[in-house]
Amino acid sequence: MNAKQTLTAVCSAVTLSIGTSTTVLASSGATNKVFISGPLILLFLVFCALVVVFQCIPAIIMFSGMIKGIFSAADKKAIGGNRN
Repeated sequence: MNAKQTLTAVCSAVTLSIGTSTTVLASSGATNKVFISGPLILLFLVFCALVVVFQCIPAIIMFSGMIKGIFSAADKKAIGGNRN
């Protein structure tokens, strides 16, 4: 067998394997179960969301301070020039 025939055989085997295994993967038995989230899970998700929000507030404040600092330094440089 030369390299072209080997590559063709490997590609054919992979294609057939993927083509025939998709029905097996799609028919898992977990789709008929009903998952009901209790109130504690909902409370935990709300807590996680609040943690993310409270961590974003200082980041937004710091970002706005950086932007103000950049523009105020550019204004001072444009108006006053270098005084050293």
